[in-house]
Amino acid sequence: MSGGLRAQVVVPERDVDVRLDVGPDECVALVGPNGAGKSTIVEALAGLLRTRRGEVLLGDRVLTRLSAHRRGVGLVAQRPDLFPHLSVARNVAFGPRAAGTAVQEARHRSATALAAVGASELAERAPGTLSGGQAQRVAIARALATEPALLLLDEPTSALDVDARTEVRAALGTARTGRPTLLVTHDPLEAVTLSDRIVVLDSGRVVEQGPTAAVLGRPTSAFGAAFSGLTLVRGTATRGGIALEDGGELASGTGTAPPGTAALAAYHPTAAVVSRNGAGPERVVTALEPRDGLVRVRTVDLVADVTVSTAAALRIQPGERVRIAVPAAELTVYQPAATS
Repeated sequence: MSGGLRAQVVVPERDVDVRLDVGPDECVALVGPNGAGKSTIVEALAGLLRTRRGEVLLGDRVLTRLSAHRRGVGLVAQRPDLFPHLSVARNVAFGPRAAGTAVQEARHRSATALAAVGASELAERAPGTLSGGQAQRVAIARALATEPALLLLDEPTSALDVDARTEVRAALGTARTGRPTLLVTHDPLEAVTLSDRIVVLDSGRVVEQGPTAAVLGRPTSAFGAAFSGLTLVRGTATRGGIALEDGGELASGTGTAPPGTAALAAYHPTAAVVSRNGAGPERVVTALEPRDGLVRVRTVDLVADVTVSTAAALRIQPGERVRIAVPAAELTVYQPAATS
């Protein structure tokens, strides 16, 4: 199998300048808001977007000027786009045959790839008879049959229902093994189950990166926090917690930032307690939003998810003052980390 990926993707007309490194047996999740540059990076690595600047190295091979069909890159996109006139087995064998592989070898690769993703029983089916999850597993097998040196997964489960996503994630876990893999996703569970590291993009630049557990547990960027479902606040570390930029303090049971230094703190909004006259910094409510059966109370920096009955009992309205407390055991204080 190939070595790792080292790439500098520079597309000035899209304001993208990103360096990526993916180890030989590593899966890196690429996340970020819409328009951050994720699709540009996938297109550039796959050879679908020709770039005048930057460099793409895969092991000891320079891919920068190679056309898409000569790169040895497998791409699994949101939709499978199988050939409707070919059986599943022939769809999967198409890539090897197009590359000049003999018929018998192409059939062997097709059967092997389908077995790897648990879809052998689909071999003789027509694509039009498959469910969404089955079709996507076939698309993964099609990519594997080309024996790609690099695998690109571009939101591979976003078009599927919850049940289908589970079976496809299992197939992706098999597919990513033994090769560098870049996963573009908006699904935190997908990142947790498949990726070793997370790279966060915003406005065409890397704003945060690190091991999956670190980025999800101690995010340093606004999108990293939103992706992990946490609220991120900034301030100055104290001996017992953090003094917030917008006033007030929060206590923490876990802290790694020296007192007096710039610090971040993260907590889950469901841990926060909202009251009229209780503990916690006083804030003005800026917005109320429905959130998975709860009510999200937003202020300039603090966020709390409360039950509908709690919101009604407190008669919370935008523009009114409330106090928001976070139990010390639920708040983690840490130092900001460099993006690279």
